[in-house]
Amino acid sequence: MSNIQQLQDVTTQVRRDILRMVHAVNSGHPGGSLGCTEFLVTLYQNIMNRKNGFDMDGKEEDIFFLSNGHISPVFYSVLARSGYFPVSELATFRKLNSRLQGHPTTHEGLPGVRMASGSLGQGLSVAIGAAQAKKLNNDKHLIYSLHGDGELQEGQNWEAIMYASAKKVDNLIATIDVNGKQIDGTTDEVLNMGSLKAKFEAFDWEVLEIKEGNNIEAILNGMNDAKSRTGKGKPVCVLLYTEMGNGVDFMMHTHAWHGKAPNDEQLAKALEQNPVTLGDY
Repeated sequence: MSNIQQLQDVTTQVRRDILRMVHAVNSGHPGGSLGCTEFLVTLYQNIMNRKNGFDMDGKEEDIFFLSNGHISPVFYSVLARSGYFPVSELATFRKLNSRLQGHPTTHEGLPGVRMASGSLGQGLSVAIGAAQAKKLNNDKHLIYSLHGDGELQEGQNWEAIMYASAKKVDNLIATIDVNGKQIDGTTDEVLNMGSLKAKFEAFDWEVLEIKEGNNIEAILNGMNDAKSRTGKGKPVCVLLYTEMGNGVDFMMHTHAWHGKAPNDEQLAKALEQNPVTLGDY
């Protein structure tokens, strides 16, 4: 899919999915999910080279790892809307015996999920291992990963960042969702990390920025640029500047909706701002 309007239509529907999933069980993380909707829709429906069907090995195709697993609503919706499992299964989100747990897990065998995530700081290590496996298998496809900016406060990330450049893991594109917010406030208030660009560059990564991280055209241009920088001896970092709660006016410009579900009235208002495009589950 390459038409920007088509990608926008999917994005709007995924927003509806996120809101309805979290509301139905009064539980989940809508803020970061809404902020990453344009990115994940564009990644899965345009940027990644994917095969039909799913297997855990992911040979001869690009594969993705979600490190900040609490934004599972957007991940599940995008996987369903990209054909990995029936869209109707989104209605089981966070329910007993569902494959769609609050944080993605692997033992339920949900297509599209290759690692359990939610314990923050671990996804980059897994992605690097997968990237090295691709090289050992002479597989020229890429590994993509997504991480929260607040997640980078976990120390394991920086061991992995150091390792990836030292071992020239240049078939990896790690995207950081830079929304400046986390569960307890802004990232600057909780633990100011300074310039992420300068830090990654100091660790000898190739770094690019997508300043309009909720703009599909900007994401397309930025991620294609990132792809062009692979295979040149350095891992690639994309700093994606997004707005938490994007697309729902009362959820934006605050960290309050990091992990809070909308009530009935709030849901109705949010859905009005995102009219149905592909059909609700």
